[in-house]
Amino acid sequence: MVNFIWLFFIAVGFIFAGIQGKIDVATQAMFKGAESAVTVCFGLISILVFWLGIMRIAEDAGILRKLGALIRPVIRFLFPSVPKNHPAIGYIMTNMSANILGLGNAATPMGIRAMQELQKLNPNKDAPSAAMCTLLALNTSSVTLVPTTLIAIRMTYGSVNPTEIVGTTLIATIISTTVAIIVDRWYRGRQKHPPLNVPKE
Repeated sequence: MVNFIWLFFIAVGFIFAGIQGKIDVATQAMFKGAESAVTVCFGLISILVFWLGIMRIAEDAGILRKLGALIRPVIRFLFPSVPKNHPAIGYIMTNMSANILGLGNAATPMGIRAMQELQKLNPNKDAPSAAMCTLLALNTSSVTLVPTTLIAIRMTYGSVNPTEIVGTTLIATIISTTVAIIVDRWYRGRQKHPPLNVPKE
């Protein structure tokens, strides 16, 4: 679906450029955008490789296990329907740990595996379970200690102080995660206690 949306935007852009006689401007913008994309990708590769290496060191040193132990009570609170020793718990902990450390791309595979495991527990295979919705909300709004991707982009474009956003990003993600948890618990409460349909007189 997303591919069709982007194709629509590109087609409309070229159609209007042709109507206004500015095909050359559209073509130049297209190649400039492609060049910028490659530049940003190389910047992201360098910073992600660095942080993935740091994460591997942290994993071998047992730091991730300790971080997982710290957030385990939180996970039990957020995912009460998932059995204690279910494989999904391990994937969720790894996913959340990577997101907290700002390794969004590294967290994605673990998030997908966690979703697959949660789907096995889902009684209704045609609709997401409450646990799956919670995981999606946390991935979208996750608290981030080091916004690796944003720092890499700022470095690529020559920011004087690319890490100055760490504090504001931390505050913003704490707020977004808090709101996501509140909304998630509210919807869970509505599922347990659906409103009564009082017939009109």
